[in-house]
Amino acid sequence: MNARNIAIAALSAVVIAALLAAPYALKSYGLYILSLWAVTTIGAIGLNLTLGYAGQISLAQGAFVGIGAYCTAILTTKYGYPLPFTYLVAFVSCFSIGWVLGYPALRVEHHYLAFVTLAFTTLVYLIFRNEEWLTGGVSGIGGIPRPVMFGYSLRAPAEFYYFCLANLAAISLAFWGLIRSPWGRAFVAVRENPVRALSLGVDTRRYTLIAFALGAGLGGISGVLLAQLVQFIDPSPFSLTASLNLLLMVVVGGSGYFFGPFVGAIVAVLLPEWLRFSGGLYLICYAILVMVLMAFCPTGLIGLAGRFLKPVSKPAPVPAREQTT
Repeated sequence: MNARNIAIAALSAVVIAALLAAPYALKSYGLYILSLWAVTTIGAIGLNLTLGYAGQISLAQGAFVGIGAYCTAILTTKYGYPLPFTYLVAFVSCFSIGWVLGYPALRVEHHYLAFVTLAFTTLVYLIFRNEEWLTGGVSGIGGIPRPVMFGYSLRAPAEFYYFCLANLAAISLAFWGLIRSPWGRAFVAVRENPVRALSLGVDTRRYTLIAFALGAGLGGISGVLLAQLVQFIDPSPFSLTASLNLLLMVVVGGSGYFFGPFVGAIVAVLLPEWLRFSGGLYLICYAILVMVLMAFCPTGLIGLAGRFLKPVSKPAPVPAREQTT
């Protein structure tokens, strides 16, 4: 193991220890912000699969988070279904819709695909807002219960925080295994050069659809946890702004890097809270900081850190015969 891997492992251990110890140092609002970071990171991981590894631009991730949230709200408040069932319904629904939405990616690319997903996000938002018989319209749906696992209630902020953290850990491990598998290498091949990947026998059509579907499914799981975290949902959090915010997390953190969504979610969720000391100027400070990061770190914060951690190669020694000439 080289020095870079040792540094990454040590930093990861420190961060994990800090997250586990957070309930002993933070009050309920601090735990809410950390829970929101964990939930949002799951949605960003899904977008990182679609954008960072498969190279497909999507502005629909916020809509999939909304679909998962509304599935949870409707099934738990109106019909009383347990959490495992809402997980299944939200993931399968978003996976299926993402699979269908992936078909335009087989014909259009780049900004044309972004327009298609933008239209889908607008359509979903209008459904959330106008179909009051199902979604409650602008009044939203309240009283969303937090889960009870094995007879143990997760209503308290600390318990639900650990529950969100456990979901993030499980999804992160599954995502790590996916990108290290032949599927992950196929996604990267489709991103780098679809024609070459097709010539090597990679079914680019199937892997493009899988990337969209899996990314959408993770967005649905993020929505399940978000609905139980805030316990009230309405259409406003699931507009185009939500999709752009998730896109910001992936790009600023580092598109195509495993830890990119984690770092990007820190910038998008935690950084605004840390800048509140500036009063009404914190949004301006936040925007300026993000623009500076995008201008000087096109590969994201993870790419910037990789430059510093990359060992400096020593120049090859000059042969003695050349030194004497």
